[in-house]
Amino acid sequence: MKLLFELSGEHPDLPAMELECVGTVLDRRAQVAVAECPEPEAAGRLALTHVVMEYLGECEPTRAAFEDLLRDLAITTAKPFVGRGKMIQGSRMDIERLDLEKLIGSLIAGPVSLRDPVEEYRAVVSEDRCYFGRVIQKIDRGAFEARNPMRRPFFHPGVMMPRMARALVNISLVRPGEVVFDPFCGTGGILLEAREIGVRILGSDFDPAMVDGYRQNLPGSDVLVADATAVPICDGALDSVVTDLPYGQSVRIHGESMDLLYDGSLAEIRRILRPGRRAVVVTHRDITPIAARHFTVLQEHEQRVHKSLTRRILVLG
Repeated sequence: MKLLFELSGEHPDLPAMELECVGTVLDRRAQVAVAECPEPEAAGRLALTHVVMEYLGECEPTRAAFEDLLRDLAITTAKPFVGRGKMIQGSRMDIERLDLEKLIGSLIAGPVSLRDPVEEYRAVVSEDRCYFGRVIQKIDRGAFEARNPMRRPFFHPGVMMPRMARALVNISLVRPGEVVFDPFCGTGGILLEAREIGVRILGSDFDPAMVDGYRQNLPGSDVLVADATAVPICDGALDSVVTDLPYGQSVRIHGESMDLLYDGSLAEIRRILRPGRRAVVVTHRDITPIAARHFTVLQEHEQRVHKSLTRRILVLG
């Protein structure tokens, strides 16, 4: 099924990259993407998407072109519906959003209900295109806020927020029922998000205090006290690895230097990962040359967290 996605604006690339876990991206503009998705219901796992729609069509960003599109579609519905419009910053539509919504209401045959609609038809204008779809799902961002790290039984500063953790799990392309491993699991935030979408989880950390905290946050989950450069896992046993590598002097590490730790842990990730599968690693400086010794670097992204911290995200295969 061809779906239309209204994406989060919190990163220029990661929201579209995340879509690969549910389908093949066919087209994209700022905060919009179109993808072919064999299982539309799987889109509920996404973190950096606002709205999921059945793709109905697209046109030039003009009133005349949009009117022609709606007339060609000749949509008829017995269900009360509402028309909504979204203008992405930088879009070039020649009418205002409210006029766009009025056109939807007037050119779809059916009962309009602004107060209690059963269906929502949505136009999203981005750059040089106007996309049109029927809403089938809105991602509940409040559920991520409910899993805020400060609300967990065990909290440690500097942990990743749930939406980003979920996005990285999705970018790893791990599927429900498969196994994801985090060799620097800390308090378990990444694996908590993986478990929420039906993925089997395994964590390890060299710091026993972190492992104890992990057990408080994810009771009953498998976790090891282990050196990330020598984990007791068989070759090619895991479907994906997602991890936030340690940095600075505030973490307890086992290794002569950070570079040795990074090199040794990436070599170990390569060993235990199934051929053809992905690892997603986060660092706070550029370790691309180290990663390239063991993997093909598929993607590189940066995310500015605050003035003194920029995350560097590597997708490795």
